[in-house]
Amino acid sequence: MPIPHLVSSTSSNICPVILCGGSGTRLWPLSREAMPKQFTPLIQRGEGYVSLLQVTMERMKLLSPHVLTVAAEEHRFLVEAAADSTGVEATLILEPAGRNTAAAMAVAALHASSDDLLLFAPADHFIPDIQTFQTTVLQGVPAALAGQIVTFGVVPTFPSTAYGYIQQGDAFDVVAHSVARFVEKPNVERATEFLLSGAYLWNAGIFLVQAKVLIAALEQHGPDILASCRSAMGGAAVDRHFVRPDKAAFLACRSESIDYAVLERHDQVVMLPFTGQWSDVGSWNAVAALTPPDGAGNRIRGQGIALHSTNTYIHAELRPVVALGTRDLLIIDTQDALLVADASQAEQVKEVVSTLKKAGIPQATAHRHVARPWGAYDSIDQGPRFQVKRITVKPGGTLSLQMHHHRAEHWIVVSGTAKVTKGKDTFLVTENQSVYIPLGETHRLENPGKTLLEMIEVQSGSYLGEDDIVRFEDTYGRIAL
Repeated sequence: MPIPHLVSSTSSNICPVILCGGSGTRLWPLSREAMPKQFTPLIQRGEGYVSLLQVTMERMKLLSPHVLTVAAEEHRFLVEAAADSTGVEATLILEPAGRNTAAAMAVAALHASSDDLLLFAPADHFIPDIQTFQTTVLQGVPAALAGQIVTFGVVPTFPSTAYGYIQQGDAFDVVAHSVARFVEKPNVERATEFLLSGAYLWNAGIFLVQAKVLIAALEQHGPDILASCRSAMGGAAVDRHFVRPDKAAFLACRSESIDYAVLERHDQVVMLPFTGQWSDVGSWNAVAALTPPDGAGNRIRGQGIALHSTNTYIHAELRPVVALGTRDLLIIDTQDALLVADASQAEQVKEVVSTLKKAGIPQATAHRHVARPWGAYDSIDQGPRFQVKRITVKPGGTLSLQMHHHRAEHWIVVSGTAKVTKGKDTFLVTENQSVYIPLGETHRLENPGKTLLEMIEVQSGSYLGEDDIVRFEDTYGRIAL
């Protein structure tokens, strides 16, 4: 089956490409490898919250209803759910492992037609002024069609040490300048000099470029990356709107950012200034800034209470969290982990994750609540030889036909109706009823109703890991071939 191509670009027809990689470790414990920040509801919308990926898709939808995404295989259903919620028609290139932005952009360019005009944007940026964003992008079209790689620099509002900078050079046209150099994250003294000079802008990591131009630049500066990606896309498999590059070829690709691999060595890169509000939401200080402060500078999300405190941020969605007499603190409460940090140490949260990983603490990378294509499960309690989960299955959701070598399961329906396959028998289990699945028994759980199915699962056995699943049939393509 041939890989479907994007619509060929004109000056007014841009093909958005959303890069969904990244682990978001600086927003631990809310963001973790299994659920990075781009998928986590962070942006307030009415009475609820939406994810950064959702607002990015909404922004890109103004340029085109067809969006290409590059995401990790394990996050495919999170991307698909975001596309469904925003009305975007998405094609998903699924990476078997992260190989940084050079490889992600290469596979997208190889997937596109050579003349396609691609707008690459990270999935985890917050840009509320979408009209200014759209206008700025369209201003870059002439330069991109002239063979330039167009990057967008954000006009800095303070001397940030968290962002890289771009020094603008001579004028290229009426809106764009050549790039004199890219600068790594500076210390505060240099960042202040950059701000005062007016010649340096924050590097937003957003690019507008024709597919053939990017491929030629990779051929010149990163031929090994391009070769690996060509091989991977040449052997890609297509399943509906999922495009899966060949795993062995993609894993052979070295990991490097597009900045190092191409941009810092390429002589046809221009920059346009973006004057609207922008944040990469890269730290808890940045998240806190999304919430209006009270008179004492405290910012509260959820059930937080700040008494006799100043400049304290509390994220407390699940239970009351009280800060008494605190100053300049970040307090992030989740189901299974709590972070209390001095606001000046926000950039060092990633070190916490590294420490937890070395100690073998599972909360470093995974949440208690885990999203699945059919719904979700929440690990309520566990101990030697037992585990208790709260399972929710969406209407029409179907778990795989499976069995376990090391555990038995007892299912109790709390609300809704479950369709259960147990061995050769299939039957319905309704509210307050239960069923026992012995070790080694083939089984499947489905929700045939129109409301959410909620149930409690009690596992018992010698090993309770998620890898003790042998799948025979699966609606969501999770059987290894």
